[in-house]
Amino acid sequence: MAVTIRRASEDDVEAIRAVARASWTADYPTILSRETAESGVDEWYEPRQLRADLGRPATCVFVAEQDSEVVGFVHALWNRDEGVVFRIYVGPDHRGAGIGTELVERVRTEMETRGSERLTAMVLTANEVGQGFYESLGFERVGESETTIGGESYGEYSYRLLL
Repeated sequence: MAVTIRRASEDDVEAIRAVARASWTADYPTILSRETAESGVDEWYEPRQLRADLGRPATCVFVAEQDSEVVGFVHALWNRDEGVVFRIYVGPDHRGAGIGTELVERVRTEMETRGSERLTAMVLTANEVGQGFYESLGFERVGESETTIGGESYGEYSYRLLL
């Protein structure tokens, strides 16, 4: 089945939240408690904030759509010479078909068009699958920091791809 990558609209907000919730539940059961995952999705994908982000020129949110259903998304920010991927998720039932790679390629193209020299992404230090995904696309680990999810602190790696 063909997948279409397109710019997200306000009509996609609840579908983006659903993909995030399904992904966090599937990906982080040993990393985050259920309560922390729920709190994190509510905080990071708060509908009003997500709608506001969609209206900002520097924000790039693309969705992967299959049979009129949003099955994945990427949320990135253009910061002049750098594109920053904040989040990328593909619903658990749609993984392994290259959708995540297509989403990264769409952001990469967008950032190159805008003049960025590199693409940066963050992934939890305990998320080995996410780390492997970025490394398979040529990203290199360049740093480590902390992030807060649901009031808890977690280690996070930074990855970089030169464009």
